[in-house]
Amino acid sequence: MDYKKITETPSNYDQLEKMGTSTILESINNEDQKVALAVAEVIPNITKLVDALAERFDKGGRLFYIGAGTSGRLGILDASEIPPTFGMPHSRVIGLIAGGDTAIRKAVENAEDDVNQAWLDLKEFNVCENDVIVGIAASGTTPYVIGGLQAAKEHGLLTGGITNNPGSPLAVVSDIPIEVNVGPEFVTGSTRMKSGTSQKLVLNMITTALMIKIGRVKGNKMVNMQLTNTKLVDRGTRYLVEGLGIDYDEAEQLLKKHGSVKKALDAVRP
Repeated sequence: MDYKKITETPSNYDQLEKMGTSTILESINNEDQKVALAVAEVIPNITKLVDALAERFDKGGRLFYIGAGTSGRLGILDASEIPPTFGMPHSRVIGLIAGGDTAIRKAVENAEDDVNQAWLDLKEFNVCENDVIVGIAASGTTPYVIGGLQAAKEHGLLTGGITNNPGSPLAVVSDIPIEVNVGPEFVTGSTRMKSGTSQKLVLNMITTALMIKIGRVKGNKMVNMQLTNTKLVDRGTRYLVEGLGIDYDEAEQLLKKHGSVKKALDAVRP
């Protein structure tokens, strides 16, 4: 395909090994400041994806991320944070990585080059027409991701793609491409840096907006968060103190009785 692989273009900086520590850090920070602005440019397509997801979630659909390396790990990270933050089952947002769980911590050689494996991985979850598959690949050329999206489309599933190379094969195969042009990396080709940061921002936006739209947030509070430690019980108690105008001890008892901020609020203010 005829497109410029921006993620492989030379860094705006050279002779990095001769820089002082503060110069290295300031330069990285200068580059990082460009990331949020690049993400802002693609909000229209993020909006399309979130709205399509919300429609399908109401019908029992799920969100699947597929990726390799850093991109795959970021998808798994985002998916893993949905149950504790929003009280959703682990089965509703799922991250898959080329090479399986081993690849979360250690690189699995050549796993990303298998064009058929992502669809095989997805089939393990009995994917259906209400599910949405989002591929993540900074390069936009990862066979594992592209093959998964192609197969998903052939089976009638909606697909999205997050990439840092506009016009890449991943963007072309995605129903809703999210092409975040962050420019060259500080270390040439090191997409764990700006590209990875942009992907994390986009993933945060997708799932946070989705959870708000399907009613997992009230006001500005995580009222469905899982109360899995002392910090979260304290946070939930303070939410009730603020929302109901009661004292801390009463709020804590109410929270422990009902098991979630939302259930406690609903019990007092049906």
